[in-house]
Amino acid sequence: MPSITAVIHTNNDALRLGRTLETLYPCDEIVVIDHASRDATVHVAREYGARIVSVIAGPLAVHSLRADPSGWLLCLDPRESLTEALAASLFEWKTEHLPGSVPAFSVYLREETAQGWIANPSAQTRLVPADWTRWEKSLPHNDSNAVALEGELLRFVLP
Repeated sequence: MPSITAVIHTNNDALRLGRTLETLYPCDEIVVIDHASRDATVHVAREYGARIVSVIAGPLAVHSLRADPSGWLLCLDPRESLTEALAASLFEWKTEHLPGSVPAFSVYLREETAQGWIANPSAQTRLVPADWTRWEKSLPHNDSNAVALEGELLRFVLP
């Protein structure tokens, strides 16, 4: 069964990080890459059992993390949370995964706005093998061959 490491880049995200971490129960490990937070971000991450990687300046290459080389990385923003349907899809995928069958997986995103929730019509690549090499800052570069998982990520934007 493949392992999933959740990877979240943070900077002063203590107020929103707990909601994200609460939903990551399908993951085998949580890594919070903290970019010099001055609030309680690191404390909150530790409360949820996350491994903290501190970065003082510049981005840390996600592929340089000590992740299981046969595992997968689930990349999130600290404002995002898994729906129950997406968590169930991840559990199902872990039990039925066939090595080499799919290069990456994407998820759909719904974003909170002042007018209500808006669904993003295109899926974003978020679950990638640990040896993934194509990145756009802290998230994987979208792969047109990625297969969409059922469920969604919710992005909370409002305070």
